[in-house]
Amino acid sequence: MSVKARRISGRLETVVTKVNYAFDPVDDDKIIRNRLLTRTTTTRGEPPLKKLQKKFTSFVLEVDKDEENYNECGRLAKAFLQELSTFEIPLLKSQAVVEANRREKESFNEVKDETERQITQAKTEIEDLKKQLEESKIDRQHKEECETIRKLISAQPPRSETEKVIYELNKEIAELEAESTASWRLLELRKKQFALLLHVVDELQNTMEDEQKCLVDEIRTALDDQRNITEPMSID
Repeated sequence: MSVKARRISGRLETVVTKVNYAFDPVDDDKIIRNRLLTRTTTTRGEPPLKKLQKKFTSFVLEVDKDEENYNECGRLAKAFLQELSTFEIPLLKSQAVVEANRREKESFNEVKDETERQITQAKTEIEDLKKQLEESKIDRQHKEECETIRKLISAQPPRSETEKVIYELNKEIAELEAESTASWRLLELRKKQFALLLHVVDELQNTMEDEQKCLVDEIRTALDDQRNITEPMSID
């Protein structure tokens, strides 16, 4: 599986490409390791590393001989060096593959870091959106309450009519208060007049009683005088 990164509309997008392998990944690693060690591209023939070992062994054995075999040693040395040179290009290729893998790993790490950063940023944005959603719910609730209050206010009569009704009510209250004050004053006056009337009646009653007593006394005195006059006449 290879990972590539491309930038779209200012944002880094990770593209993952799936590669189908002919072998199991574990077996693939073993095959690659074996080919790097032996440079064997097929399952037939002698491994080149063994051939190089044999040529090196032949060269060493020839050098160890006491005979004057300079030509044979030169030939074996040349064959060994030629066989050794065949390993240079694969090694360079392997080095290039390693360098490419290193660069790809660095690129993958950059993509990974960028992906993690975007994930963190996305989480932060999600938290911010949650807060905005809660605030939007509260705002919507407030708007609904305001709309309910507005409907209640709209159902009421206009302000001018309300003020007119309030004015009329205040005027009626003032008139009722004035009537109440006048009634209270009239009641107080009637109380005073009634108290005065009771006082006059009491005085009249007392005067009549005194006059009745005086009249009775006068009648008694008159009767006594008349009795005193008639008694001497009867004696004669």
